[in-house]
Amino acid sequence: MLERVLQQIDHDLPASLDRLFALLRIESISTDPAYRDNVRSAADWLTAELAGLGFDASVRPTAGHPMVVAHDKDGATGPHVLFYGHYDVQPVDPVSEWKSPPFDPKLDVVDGRKRIVARGAADDKGQLMTFVEACRAWKAVGGGLPAKVSILFEGEEESGSPSLVPFVKANAEELRADVALICDTSMWSRERAAITMMLRGLVGEEITITAADRDLHSGLFGGAARNPIHVLTDILARLHDRDGRVTVPGFYDGVDEVPTEVRSLWDTLDFAAASFLGSVGLSEPAGEAGRSVLEQIWSRPTCEVNGIVGGYTGEGFKTVIPAKASAKLSFRLVGDQQPERIREAFRAFVRKHLPADCKVEFADHGGSPATRLPFGGPYLAAARAALTDEWGVEPALVGGGGSIPVVGDFKRELGMDSLMVGFGLDDDRIHSPNEKYELSSFHGGIRSWARILAGLGSQA
Repeated sequence: MLERVLQQIDHDLPASLDRLFALLRIESISTDPAYRDNVRSAADWLTAELAGLGFDASVRPTAGHPMVVAHDKDGATGPHVLFYGHYDVQPVDPVSEWKSPPFDPKLDVVDGRKRIVARGAADDKGQLMTFVEACRAWKAVGGGLPAKVSILFEGEEESGSPSLVPFVKANAEELRADVALICDTSMWSRERAAITMMLRGLVGEEITITAADRDLHSGLFGGAARNPIHVLTDILARLHDRDGRVTVPGFYDGVDEVPTEVRSLWDTLDFAAASFLGSVGLSEPAGEAGRSVLEQIWSRPTCEVNGIVGGYTGEGFKTVIPAKASAKLSFRLVGDQQPERIREAFRAFVRKHLPADCKVEFADHGGSPATRLPFGGPYLAAARAALTDEWGVEPALVGGGGSIPVVGDFKRELGMDSLMVGFGLDDDRIHSPNEKYELSSFHGGIRSWARILAGLGSQA
């Protein structure tokens, strides 16, 4: 059956491309109120497509842009999966830098590779349509899907997802499944697929240290008055030891080591640390000693200073001892590190090192825990086997240095892990002019999801 489905995908590729182009023509920019009707049009278009495939599909209103929810009506007996994608797109500015109109999709050829050029081609319309087209092929050939499938398409991802969590909470019983499938990530290379296994969490903090009740003349008070910039930078310098480890007590509670199997796979990846750093004008890794660059950006926690403000920073020169100095910091979390514990430990660390005549204020800039997929789970095994069969090489099991909020939302609100498989490339220019999605990504993505659905169905 699977071979017939794959043949159907190959045969139907021109029509699949036409359908993607129709969706790409809809100017579904979620952050600009002027495009509100266009966003709704994209939701309606997707709902009609899914209904045509036999899904019970509907547009669901929210306080902002609508959700599209669909459930397969065939009643497959395999595991229940919830596929998530978003149909909204980023603004297109600056329009002058586009080589063709951003909502008039083109198929062009660069260096012998065909690519789809349009806003939303890679983020995320092309990606979500790989799954829709895989479902279409299964329906056309076999009459049904090998696994029980539900779909959630969001219309506000590019504007912060303000309605997502309230919607998920209100519809938790309907949306809860065995595993979520998320196609908003990238391949390791054009020839090798990837499964994103882990995403770091985040804690954002801002501190302001105050000493004197006003700015002071550095000639009159210098040497006698406490300088908040000195105090602030001294505390910031204490946050790391000589080996790059964070010195906040309890910071590494909940941090575990990457499994040996995954570390071995990382060692086989074609990753050049020198090129990675060299591309931004650097040469030496600056994180924890004894850790590879991939470990540092994927599986280790961090504490970074993102900005410092204090004293006179305008043109010219002013001899002043400021009354205040502030800094913004971000902590990237891994494993079972708890955002609130990290926040409390950091604040206790600052207070411990605060000298006399100084006080500190803190501002909370949000936080979320890390997420990770169980390394030995059956859904991961099925996806790995399917991607190996399609691409001819074992998929890279990678980490993500940043966060995909919906993954944490699904885990927190639905108790559901997410399998993150995407077919974008690092040079797809998402959020930039001339965004593109390579035809090989689109075609290979459809075939990959067809295989993954078959693999998941065999878990019944």
